[in-house]
Amino acid sequence: MTYVQGFLAPVKSAKQQEYKEIAEKSWMLLKEYGAVGCCEAWGMDVPDGEVTSMPMAVKKEDDETVVFAWVTWPDKETADTAMGKMEQDPRWGEFMPSAGEVFNLKRTIFGGFEPLLEV
Repeated sequence: MTYVQGFLAPVKSAKQQEYKEIAEKSWMLLKEYGAVGCCEAWGMDVPDGEVTSMPMAVKKEDDETVVFAWVTWPDKETADTAMGKMEQDPRWGEFMPSAGEVFNLKRTIFGGFEPLLEV
């Protein structure tokens, strides 16, 4: 069954192009390791909430934009195997250190999901 990894990240608004470049490089590795799809979505209408919200979830700062992203895998086993391999892949290490200048990894939220409905 399909498996989805979802991400919510605070990205420096002025670094949108740099984030896109990191996402493109990440996709090449994800695809090589078995991912079947990926979407990186730049927040356009992501309001603050009174009790909870996407900006509150990542503790968004004034100079940041919320990015919502997901990667689709054929199954959880493929995703787990890929993540282990990617962490060891030197190509991953070449561009991930610069990611800290673009988005805050400590405030990024991620999780794995089994779809209930796919259409």
